[in-house]
Amino acid sequence: MANEIKLGEYNVLRVKEVARREGFGEVFGLYMDGGREGEILMPQKYVPEGAKPGDEIECFIYLDQDERPIATTEKPLAKMGDFAYLECAWVNEYGAFLNWGLPKDLLLPFKEQIYEIKSGNEILVTVYIDLSDRLCATMDLYSRLSLLPPYQKDDMVKGTVYQVHEQFGAYVAVDNKYSALVPKKELHRELKPGDEIEARVLEVKEDGKLDLSLRQKAYVQMDADSALILDKLKQAGGSLPYQDKSSADEIKEEFNLSKAAFKRAIGRLYKERVIVIEKDGIRLV
Repeated sequence: MANEIKLGEYNVLRVKEVARREGFGEVFGLYMDGGREGEILMPQKYVPEGAKPGDEIECFIYLDQDERPIATTEKPLAKMGDFAYLECAWVNEYGAFLNWGLPKDLLLPFKEQIYEIKSGNEILVTVYIDLSDRLCATMDLYSRLSLLPPYQKDDMVKGTVYQVHEQFGAYVAVDNKYSALVPKKELHRELKPGDEIEARVLEVKEDGKLDLSLRQKAYVQMDADSALILDKLKQAGGSLPYQDKSSADEIKEEFNLSKAAFKRAIGRLYKERVIVIEKDGIRLV
């Protein structure tokens, strides 16, 4: 597209003339001045009331079924570079087609999918222009997320999991904009693509990526962990067969805590004389 027109974005264009059908005079829209792109049609159903030649109108530019630029005053669910949840409307041999609020659905090519997409799925994607100058969607957010986060160590953030890697951990789009990772060692519960999480910033790396933890700072988390253990003790009648010598796997299965977090929590409860720690487990005082 020419510099004057930004495909997949909002443009302020001047109305050049009314579009009429030859021989009939029927109005079917407005021709907008697209500069080097020539005239761009705004179909009649999108024309603001009272619009006339010379007026300037903010409009979104996309391509119709014949790959011709079209101007619309409708607001799509995402524009170029945005990250958004879009629902899959249908799938064919080219890929998945997503409803983004415009008459022509947005193509998510198979090569841009990181797992199989079916009709009805909601997917976090970003909008880009492919090598054929078409607007498309991609699930490959990693290289497109911002590396300029406004966050610091220990800040609490919200984000969306968009990929889980068995070796590295869960990749997260913080604020659907910034690149982040929950390292494998910090995955204290199962995460899957599409999960919304709240996490603490462990580190802001030199390249701008964020490392996250699902747990709060130790002294804050210890309160929550202690409360969890107390609840389980009460539910179990006052005693549980776990103590600081129990295996990490047993503790993880029962409490979904690391062994270190479990030991800190029961240590605190012991110091506060809420529990006693015995050879065969812990019990309420």
